[in-house]
Amino acid sequence: MDMIRKAMCFSFDKVRAERRRRAAMQAALLPQEFPGGRLRRMRPEDLAAFQAYRALPELGRYQGWSPMSDTTALTFLTDMHYAPLFTPGQWVQLGIAEPETDALVGDIGMYLSDDGSAGEVGFTLQPAAQGRSLATFAVRQALRLLFSATRATHVVGITDARNLPSVRLLERVGFEFVESRHVVFRGETCTERVYALARHDDSREAPANQGTTLGVSPRP
Repeated sequence: MDMIRKAMCFSFDKVRAERRRRAAMQAALLPQEFPGGRLRRMRPEDLAAFQAYRALPELGRYQGWSPMSDTTALTFLTDMHYAPLFTPGQWVQLGIAEPETDALVGDIGMYLSDDGSAGEVGFTLQPAAQGRSLATFAVRQALRLLFSATRATHVVGITDARNLPSVRLLERVGFEFVESRHVVFRGETCTERVYALARHDDSREAPANQGTTLGVSPRP
């Protein structure tokens, strides 16, 4: 019995050590600085800023999310603050913040497929922060993070064909057009454009002059 107990304790110790190792590794991944901004964990203190831009109709038009109550949004922000990064089959939402004030100005959703071989990205940026390449640099940094922390071979981006800022941003980052799909979104027939970015293709530099980016990609 003593040997069984010792074996069980050894096994539990290994599990705890592995959990600590993973927690330390994930803590080291964020925040990350990029030109003009910061990629970081979302947190409950972001509630007012998060609710302000997610309530804007022009940002939500092509998005898969809808405005939340303060209670629901607070729960969401808390969950995202503690959520493990890149769990297969799960979305995780990261914050885009101003570098000087750390104020939240947008967010990026990252998804890893069940088998860990593919990712998906969605993004939103408040109007006041648009027009200075912030979304492009933030998405590129998020992609680097996903590729460095997972074995995903490619990442997909999906947007409504009418959402030209989204199309331009995906193409600037290096995504290649894959296909068009006719779908019904919020009761309206529309065309989605599917883009894909292969591993190692996320290092292309963005041009200095960029167009306006609104809420882009119909994902979380």
